[in-house]
Order: sequence, then C-alpha cells, then structure tokens
Amino acid sequence: MESFYRTHAYLVEHTNAPVRRDLMDEIDWSDRLIGIKGTRGVGKTTFLLQYAKEKFGTDRSCLFINMNNFYFSGHTIVDFADKFQQEGGRVLLIDQVFKYPNWSNELRECYDRFPELKIVFTGSSVMRLKEENLELRDIVKSYNLRGFSFREYLNLQTGMKFRAYSLEELLNSHEQIAKGILTKVRPHDHFQDYLHHGFYPFFLEKRNFSENLLKTMNMMIEVDILLIKQIELKYLPKIKKLLYMLATEGAKAPNVSQLANEIQTSRATVMNYIKYLADARLINLLYPEDEDFPKKPSKIMLHNSNLIYSFNQLHIEESEVLETFFANSLWKDHKVHKGDKNATFIVDGTTPFKICGEGTKIKNLSGIIYALHKAEIGKGHHIPLWMFGFLY
Repeated sequence: MESFYRTHAYLVEHTNAPVRRDLMDEIDWSDRLIGIKGTRGVGKTTFLLQYAKEKFGTDRSCLFINMNNFYFSGHTIVDFADKFQQEGGRVLLIDQVFKYPNWSNELRECYDRFPELKIVFTGSSVMRLKEENLELRDIVKSYNLRGFSFREYLNLQTGMKFRAYSLEELLNSHEQIAKGILTKVRPHDHFQDYLHHGFYPFFLEKRNFSENLLKTMNMMIEVDILLIKQIELKYLPKIKKLLYMLATEGAKAPNVSQLANEIQTSRATVMNYIKYLADARLINLLYPEDEDFPKKPSKIMLHNSNLIYSFNQLHIEESEVLETFFANSLWKDHKVHKGDKNATFIVDGTTPFKICGEGTKIKNLSGIIYALHKAEIGKGHHIPLWMFGFLY
C-alpha cells in the first residue's frame, strides 16, 4: 500500500493541468460512484490527478491507482478498497478501470460494502456504463470529458480566461460577445492551428503531434474497441481498413455493400464496426431527424478536424473541415441532424444552420443561421464560425 501512496504523491506533485476543465465544476462530487468517460488522449488521467491536487493535496484520504499496475493481476479491487478504507481512505481514484476483468461487479461490491468510500473511475468512451453494466445502472453517475474546445485552446494560447456561452446566448448576443472577445485577442490568428492540432491536449508534449495522434488512433482501435468489445485480433486489419476508407472517401453516406466487399465481411458486421468507431469517437454519424442506428447514416464524418489532417490526404476539402468543427462543437449538448437542401445541419430539431466557407454565396433565406468562416464579427443571422467553439 505504501508504494501506491508514494506513486500518488509523486504524480499529484508533478501534475500541472494547462487548462482547468469546466467539467471539474459540473460533476457532483458528493456522489459515491462516479464514472468519467472520454476519448483516448483527451486528458482523463490528468483530470483525475488535478481533482486530487485541488481537493486533497497530499492528504492520504485520497488515492490514485491505475489498473495497468501488475499488482491487480493478483489482487482484487474489492480487497484493495477494503484495506484502503480501513487505513482511513475516503476517495479512491481508479484510472483505466476497463483493464481489470469483472470491474463492474467489483465496483458494485465496493459500493455495497463500503458506504463511507467514494470511487471515481475513468474509462473509454466505448464503454456503455448503464446499458451494458446493469449492476451499476442505478448507482453510477456518468460524465464525459471531451477534447479541448476552441475556447479552451484559445485561453491556453493567450493566457485569457474567456467563459463558455450557451447556444441561446450566441444566437441572441453574438455581436456583443464577439466585440468583447476581439478587444483582447483575434481568434482567427489561432483558429487554423486549432483545426489542425488543438483538440487533443497532447499537442503540448514535446513530441511529433501527427505521430502521437496516429498512435492514439491505433490504441483506440486495438484497446478501446477490440478489448472492450471482445473482438478477435484477426479482425483488426478489417476495422483499420474500414476507418481508412471512411476517412479518405470524405464525409458522405457510406456504401455499405461496397465497404463489406472491400473488407470481406457482411453488411451487418460493417454497420457494427461503424458503430464501434463512433463509440470510440473516431467518427460521427449524421442522420436525418427521426432516424438513428442501426439505419444507415446519411453522412459519416470524422469525429474532429484534427483527425482529418492525420490521414495525409493530398487534398483536404475546407468545407469538410469546417463542418466537422461545427458538428463536433455542437454535439456535446445538442442534437445535430442532417439539414435539407438549404441547410447543412438541423440543431435540436428546430434550428437550421448553413456552414459557409470563404467565398460561399449566401442566399439569406429566412430562418437559417449562417456560420461564416473568416468572419471576425457577425450581424443578425450571420455568425462567425469560430464562435461556436465557445459552446463549452
């Protein structure tokens, strides 16, 4: 146990989160079992350690452990939690819980046996905590940690502390909001860099970002999908090839029969693989209103704009990058569906948006909100695209 305390103290002491995530204040930390899911690479480990540093410092009542530790090959979570709480432990932070077999049953047992113990754990976005782990359905509170928003990236790059705005605030007061921001920074000086490499916090590391992102994407498939979904390793090349084909063919409706033929599997399996890739936050599935999986999506997009650049395409469509940015920014708190011939997206079933690149001819149709690339400030139903990066 003492070695775990030493590791915890070292990690907490050397944790310095570059941006304090708003999720820290959104979580009800009084709950006894809290699950924090998120895409690989978005900073879940750092988030847990930052919580420990903020709330407990060096207090031994809080302890961070990682399920990668070989100790848990021969010891159970329940036994460890029992010993920890007997020594005065009150908050156990468990990183990468899915690496441990039978984790959900053991968390349930901890919850029932140790009423004074609080457990906070991290897991992959592929995990469906309540749907697939019925023993946790009524007791776990689940949250999602996303990659950096453009606002968070801008704050990091400029030292500012711009707050997030609701979609309603942006629609009603975007001119006033933009004027306030523009007195301090010029967002467009940083926007293209964000589109290229700003979503994943590891752009701050002194390593090649593109190589790091490729490594992370492979881990999403090899660990988050194969391990959690219990798919045999021999199918790994098929899933990777499917992702490559979806990414390089651009954002459009998939030809499921053609994809099935290319990776030599059934249409049903292709659709399952597509769902797994979406759960891993590698792609987003865009549907018309009132439709959802298992129907074929009307468009498949990469999850965020950074991923578009990672496939080394000879020609990257600017419209695809901009639409991906908008959809990814909105998806956290809103429902995004395919628009009609005049709108790119319908948001929350009510509001149509047209995403406009530089030079796009705007028809100014009634009721449509135009999100304009390259615009610093908007007017009326014309809103600068970058402002939608302030939604979280």
